[in-house]
Amino acid sequence: MRIVRTLWVVVAVLLCGATIAAAQQPVSEPARSRHALLVWHRLVLELVRHTATYSPPVASRAFAYLGVTAFEALATGSDGLHSLAGQLNELTPVPPREAGQSYDGAVVVQAAMAHAAAALFENTGPTGQRAMAAMARKAAADAALGVPEEVVRRSEDYGRAVARHILAWAATDGGATIENMGFPLDYKLTEGPAHWVPTNLVRQQQFPLLPDWGRTRTFAMPDGASCGLPPPPAYSEAPGSQFYIEASEVRDTVNGLTDEQRAIARFWSDDPMLSPTPPGHWISIAIGILEKEDADLVTSAETLVRLGVTLADAFIGCWHSKFEYDLVRPLTYIRRVIDPKWEAILNTPPFPEYPSGHSTQSGAAATVLTDMFGPAYAFEDGTHSDDGLPARRFASFWAAAEEAGISRLYGGIHFRSAIERGLDQGRCVGAYANALRTRN
Repeated sequence: MRIVRTLWVVVAVLLCGATIAAAQQPVSEPARSRHALLVWHRLVLELVRHTATYSPPVASRAFAYLGVTAFEALATGSDGLHSLAGQLNELTPVPPREAGQSYDGAVVVQAAMAHAAAALFENTGPTGQRAMAAMARKAAADAALGVPEEVVRRSEDYGRAVARHILAWAATDGGATIENMGFPLDYKLTEGPAHWVPTNLVRQQQFPLLPDWGRTRTFAMPDGASCGLPPPPAYSEAPGSQFYIEASEVRDTVNGLTDEQRAIARFWSDDPMLSPTPPGHWISIAIGILEKEDADLVTSAETLVRLGVTLADAFIGCWHSKFEYDLVRPLTYIRRVIDPKWEAILNTPPFPEYPSGHSTQSGAAATVLTDMFGPAYAFEDGTHSDDGLPARRFASFWAAAEEAGISRLYGGIHFRSAIERGLDQGRCVGAYANALRTRN
């Protein structure tokens, strides 16, 4: 019952507590547009949590396409936004608005996002389908508040046309079809003690998750290899080697965790089906900031598209490196070489170790958000408040990214090199998103 209760509690809040239809004064088109933008992103955070195929890489892809859909729908009618067509890989211009005809931006973006979300989450369960339908009805009413019926119809048709254009582009990226929840039905493991092997007995996870994701078409960076990394420390079982030293650090850290370190590991765990996943965590941070700052429409659309794009590129780049080096996990190495009875406090994910996905995507997110809001922007992260985890405060985006990275050492999931170089990779990925021209 938890899934049903959680989804419908969230939907009720979004449809009632966050509604603009009950406003006492007329609501401007930019305000209605911003409302549609944020309310759909908040619903998608919950759909990610409750859709079985939405592992972190797949979730990052959805946030990117949702952000691009909204951005392009708004850009065709905005003097402030500059289209990403010709900047994002293989994205062509969306259909133009008909000259001389009136459109309402809020109705356009609401229709575009509703159509895109329904397509991206067509495999979600019955509760998710009902949630999307309820959101589409109520958000459409909010967006159309005070708008002539003829303009509403024209704007809705146009919004759906934009979404269809973006979805057709998405269908060609190599990541549109997820079979067997992302686990290959056949896969040859790399031989040798330095390489990844399964870390649990779940039948489906005897092969690694999404081994070809690094070849998915990227958004802002040229391809999955654009932010490559040097090799990890050379594999060795000798006690004085760098590899052994890093493994011992993981073992000793987990065995001596403080309460604060344990809390950090749990806060950033962001497990699929139990959270909005790591990319959703950063989307949640961004939405919280946009709402706190009462950011205008242009800033809101720009922030969410840049962040969505960089998170998606981060997972493609990270997965490219993971399967380039195919490194063994700390759990496997420590049990085989150092302590056969050792246990991590978090479940080890079913794919290679190097680099840390948390670090790469957090570094990319911090790079983009720092560019948007500044290097010393302090904020509170309440992503998991409804799940009973207290909000955490950070002095900057990089403070949060570094904590997200080190949380994986505390959890027993990554060596230090994977964390530090993952953050470096994220800086590289984020720079491509920051180079996009999003304003006129």
